[in-house]
Amino acid sequence: MDALDTRLITLLRHDSRRSLSDLAADLGTSRATVRSHIERLKQSGDIIGFTVILRSDTVDLPVRGVMMIEIEGHVADKVISQLSGFPEIAEIHTTNGKWDLVVMLGAQSLVDFDRILRHIRLIPGIIASETSLLLATPRSTKARL
Repeated sequence: MDALDTRLITLLRHDSRRSLSDLAADLGTSRATVRSHIERLKQSGDIIGFTVILRSDTVDLPVRGVMMIEIEGHVADKVISQLSGFPEIAEIHTTNGKWDLVVMLGAQSLVDFDRILRHIRLIPGIIASETSLLLATPRSTKARL
């Protein structure tokens, strides 16, 4: 990945629907060059897709948090499957160290957030958790709000 690819990815992270012409103008290169770089990044697997970020993803669930979860034994797949059924959970990540999973979740209110946490903690196989509320998002590569 070269410097142009890095700058291109930065622009696409802010708005992946920008036209090739706009991207080329900002990058000081041609549309054909931008197109070929995007295709090469897709072929190499550096870009695996494009998505839409809804305002509701950030506004409808104003109480957001990060939950770290420790799982007993070898039931991670079952726990992940159950967590996937919660509409309040935006992301589930496996990790190493003390915590087995990192979960990003949100709710309408602190009362709702507490209710969700209690339901998650009842999932068989979860033996410990720690949750931190997100207070502000000064920078995100997912959206420019």
